Formats: sequence, structure tokens, C-alpha cells
Amino acid sequence: MRIRELHRAIGRRAAVVGVVGQGYVGLSLAAAAATEGFHVQAYDLDEDRIGGLAAGRNMVPGVDSGLFAAAADTGRLHFGTDPSALAACRVVVICVPTPVVEHRPDLRFIESAGRTVAAQLQRGSLVVLESTTFPGTTEQLLRPLLEANGLRAGRDFLLAYSPERIDPGNVKYGLRNTPRVVGGIDAASSELAALFYSQLVDDVEVLSSCRTAEMAKLLENTFRMVNIALVNELATLCAEQDIDVWEVIRAAATKPFGFMPFYPGPGVGGHCIPLDPTYLAWQSRRDTGRPFRLVEMAQDINAQMPTYVASRVVEALGERGRAIKGATVFALGVTYKPDVGDLRESAAVEVLARLARKGARISFHDPFVSEIGDHGLSLRRSALTRSALQAADVVLLLTAHSAYDIEMVLSHARLLFDARNATDCRRRETVVTL
Repeated sequence: MRIRELHRAIGRRAAVVGVVGQGYVGLSLAAAAATEGFHVQAYDLDEDRIGGLAAGRNMVPGVDSGLFAAAADTGRLHFGTDPSALAACRVVVICVPTPVVEHRPDLRFIESAGRTVAAQLQRGSLVVLESTTFPGTTEQLLRPLLEANGLRAGRDFLLAYSPERIDPGNVKYGLRNTPRVVGGIDAASSELAALFYSQLVDDVEVLSSCRTAEMAKLLENTFRMVNIALVNELATLCAEQDIDVWEVIRAAATKPFGFMPFYPGPGVGGHCIPLDPTYLAWQSRRDTGRPFRLVEMAQDINAQMPTYVASRVVEALGERGRAIKGATVFALGVTYKPDVGDLRESAAVEVLARLARKGARISFHDPFVSEIGDHGLSLRRSALTRSALQAADVVLLLTAHSAYDIEMVLSHARLLFDARNATDCRRRETVVTL
């Protein structure tokens, strides 16, 4: 199959799509492609995950269960751990993790995926990288790996970058109505990648290069991280001046232009905001010798928030004559964001670990998490009952899942530390906010 044939096959949904990596990004893409009429080979090394997915169980937090079920019902979504299945694919999308290790990007998963795809790559195929990374990765790292067996990008196969933009738990914006940006190594790569994604999403923006698309993704999450740091620092200032930071943000948000509200909390979590700006800061130091000062300062501010929240809890107890040592702390919500069962980089867990080290007796409830086994903690979920709320010296609301009945919590907690403003304007003597 050559490039013109691939163009027609994508338009007819006849091209087989391979998705390498079945985390929430890869599985969401694979499911969307299957529901739109493509046959999909979903590949991952994790045999337990693949086995569960093949059996029809959604094994991945953050993936829309309705989308997964609809894709499974089509019979077009196939899961496997055998890379040879990728040889039948003419569109291959790489969706593997890009973690940060000791403040440096770890690209081992991209390297491994590149070698796997190269061994099965056929002429006339399109390869797209979706993993978040720093500018230059697609062309300088992935391209040589894909060309190792003699095929040449731009001549024998096409290569592009299109960053994932999935927001787990967002019911307003999903894969279909979130615009895509695409940048290829040449015009033909950009055109074919845009054609493929236009089958799955409503709007595709074609950029001038892979590097531009890679940088755009980093800007998106760096923008969020910097603004979260701003309101986190503002929250500490407001607390010292006895000003309600939530009221301040509400007031500023009444301006219809020039302002976008961000909200403070115990820190930033998930796989994107705490990590993506690190790529930018690392590359700036590597390539220019200069620090990306605003990013590094924002990272420092956000990293301090779990310590700050823990200290505020200690202070709130102390004002009521209760020492933190031996105090019972009942935490509500430990995932990194509401209504998503993902503990990665969760600042809430770090807050609890800090309180535990100060001698607090910790218990927690989270509708998405049954146990916590990191940061030195070993906890099993407790039931959310009136008696559990009443028995706690402090109820610590860290992640405001929509399932929580805030009025019930307010009615039975002797002291509620609300780190997310879930109580909104319902201020009481028993409530302390960030």
C-alpha cells in the first residue's frame, strides 16, 4: 500500500490502525477509532491489562466506560501483546508514558516502542507519536529508530506528531470535541495525519512542524502549572492576611476579559502538569544553558503545597487545643483530581504522609481507591459514615469527588479542613479553608 492508497483507505475507514500503549491515552484513542469504523490492533506489554481489556473489562482509570463498551461491542477492537499484529497496520500511533526521573525526561518507553514499530513497519504507512515530550523527539529520536531497518521517513513512510489532549473526568470536552494539533516531518505527513484525526475529532489544526506541535503541548500544561502556582502562592498570602482567597478569585472572575480563574489546592498531580513543564525546563538548560526561571519557580511553589496544607491542618487542630500527635485525621478524596481514579503524583497522598509522620492516625475514603501503598503509607479505605465523620478530630477534604454529600459532611464533622472549597460559601466555625 502506497501513500495515495493510504489516503483512500483512511477516508474509507479501511486502514487498520495500530495503537502502541494501552494507558488512558492509547485506550481512549483505540476505542474512539473502533467506534468510528476502523479495525484497531491495540498493543501493550502488560499481559494482565491486555487480558482484562480483551475480556471486556475497562482496566484503565480515566477512560470513559461508555466509549470503551461501545468500542468493544463493535468487534473491531482487538487487544494483544504480540507485536507482529502491527505488521497489518497502516496507521500506527505511539501512546507510551514519558516519565521524569531525577528531573530529566525518561524516553525509554518511546525508544522501546520505536524499535517495536520499526520491526513491523510497512511501506506506505503513517506513524504518529502522541506521547508528551520536548521539541525534537519525533525527528531526532523516533525517526532514526523507525529508519533502522532501511525504510526512510518521507519516502517510504510518513511521520508526524500529534499530542494527546484528553482531560480525564471532563464531561464537557472529550476526544471528539477537543481540537487536535498535528505537525509532520513534511507536508505529506501532516496531511495524512490530519486526515486520520479528522475521522475522530471535529477540528484539526495543521502546524508547520513536529517541533512546533511538541512545543504547543508543553505550553498548554506549563500555562496551567504556572497559573496554579500563582493562586497557590496567593492562597498563602490571603491566609496570612485573613482574606478569603476563594472570594477573591470569584470576584476577579466576574471580569469578562483578561482573566481566567485557576484554583489553589494541596498541590498538582496526574501525569501532565507536574511533569510536562520539566521537559521544557530541562531542554532550556541543555540547549541554551539558561534556566527557565518562571517554570522552575512555579514548580517549587507547587511542590511546597503539601507541606503548607499539612501545616495548616496542624495549626487548625492546635487552635482547638488538639495536638497533631495521636489526632485522628479522616481524609476524603485522595486521587489527584475529582471523579478520576488516578493516584499518580497525587498531592493528597503526600499531605497524608506528612501528617502521618507527625504522629496523626490517618484513615481515608475515596470512591475510586481501595488502598494506598506508597509514600510510606499502608491504608485501606474506610467507610464514609456519620460515625466516622463524628469520630475524627479533623475531616480533611482533599479531592472533592461529586459523590460526596457535602451537607452530610458539614453536619457531622467536628472540624472540617476544606482544601478544595467544596463548602463554597457555607462558612461555619467548624470549617477551615485553604
